[in-house]
Amino acid sequence: MSEAMPPPVSVGPLTSAVKRAVAEVRSPAMLADLLFLERWEIAPIPGSAAALRVSQIRRANPDLVAAVRAELAAARRSRIG
Repeated sequence: MSEAMPPPVSVGPLTSAVKRAVAEVRSPAMLADLLFLERWEIAPIPGSAAALRVSQIRRANPDLVAAVRAELAAARRSRIG
């Protein structure tokens, strides 16, 4: 008998920028895209499909991308210094 795997943990946005953007989202697909973008900016995953998806999301949300990158860079600096 094999053990059942636990259900995946649902994690919301980690950055303030994405939290603000998610507050305005009404589409589950858009929510998934914003969370995917944020996770990618934190730790890119390999693969051309993932790269294409994040590229499309970035083009549609350039201000959000800039805000997420700035927030993550500030967090990294504060951990180092």
